[in-house]
Amino acid sequence: MGGIRFRGLWLHREFVKLWAGQTISQFGTQVSMLAIPLTAALVLNASPAQMGLLGAFEFAPFLLLSLFAGVWVDRMRRRPILIVADIGRTLFLASIPATALLKILTMEQLYVVALLTGVLTVFFDVAYQSYLPVLVSREHLVEGNSKLEVSRSVAQIAGPGIAGALVQLVTAPMAIALDALSYIASVISLLFIHVAEPPPQRGSDRARSIWSELREGLDVVVGNPLLRSIAGCTATSNLFGNAMQAVYVLYVTRELGLQPATIGLIFAMSGPGALLGSLVAGQLADRLGLGRTIVGSIALGGLANLLIPLAGGPPPLMVGMLMVAAFFRGVSDPVYNINQVSLRQAITPDHVQGRMNASMRFIVWGTIPIGALLGGALGQFFGLWPTIVVTVVAELLAPAWVLFSPVRQLKTQPAPV
Repeated sequence: MGGIRFRGLWLHREFVKLWAGQTISQFGTQVSMLAIPLTAALVLNASPAQMGLLGAFEFAPFLLLSLFAGVWVDRMRRRPILIVADIGRTLFLASIPATALLKILTMEQLYVVALLTGVLTVFFDVAYQSYLPVLVSREHLVEGNSKLEVSRSVAQIAGPGIAGALVQLVTAPMAIALDALSYIASVISLLFIHVAEPPPQRGSDRARSIWSELREGLDVVVGNPLLRSIAGCTATSNLFGNAMQAVYVLYVTRELGLQPATIGLIFAMSGPGALLGSLVAGQLADRLGLGRTIVGSIALGGLANLLIPLAGGPPPLMVGMLMVAAFFRGVSDPVYNINQVSLRQAITPDHVQGRMNASMRFIVWGTIPIGALLGGALGQFFGLWPTIVVTVVAELLAPAWVLFSPVRQLKTQPAPV
């Protein structure tokens, strides 16, 4: 049965185009995920508070714009939104290596680039998650999301390691140029997709106020116990996980004394884990039940992070503990995301897909800038290691949302609405 599904989407030419472009783009994204904070930490000598601000600027648009992006996406065709967002991100990211070459790069510029690319990412992600149900049939959503997660996992394997090496060879700002180029590949793939999107709703629905449409999207999430518990779980994990991530690079460079290439290898260990998680996400849900898989995967991610503040001793042991933490977090994330995103897509009607995804992003990604500011402030006033300890322990609260909800009782994906 799995072979038939696999063969089906491999033969879906339009999906393969999207998949190919996103695979290349994900590779570049993995490079920037390491290169941008290293640019701040190593090139611009950023403080913990500045690192927190950098993360906050990057993710603030998810808090401020997600709901409006959902209305916009539901009022327009989604492919043009994806193309424009990728072009814009190419230009903004390319400005970092350009100004670095001119020796005029500043933290203020990193803040602006983080903010503007974050704005475009909001629109891209909402449109992207709403575009997949247009591209493939709903019974293939888990498979489609799994394949896209496999690509992200493969990028996680190679991207951070290459990023760490590039940072040491050509400096962190120059490594970011690779991410800018990867968005061009995504644009090309999107231009070659030819699938008729259903026309956006017009008439009386178009004339409705934007506020009523925002409320409708929020009502879809808050009013559904499955979506509500998923939102609470992911938001809690993102809040404390990103508080920890805000100071993680400073912690491993300044307190543990690790070099960029070593940090790249640690980040890269999440890749094999994510690849494994992507490949077994559907099988685990089939064997254990959808609800148990969602609860178990989010709990595994939190437990894996406990190794980060415990890492110490001889350098091989210390690095090994950080790599194990990255690996198991890599396993947990795609298992959780593939199953919960597919659940959301399956139970939501087409005409509110954009607003549902935007409302979820508003809730679950809106906590990220708050977490980044929290982590930066804690790191500035209490130190890096205490901040790592507090945020890692607090993230263990996240599984309670789905453990004590109807999600835990789900055996399979509910029938599409």
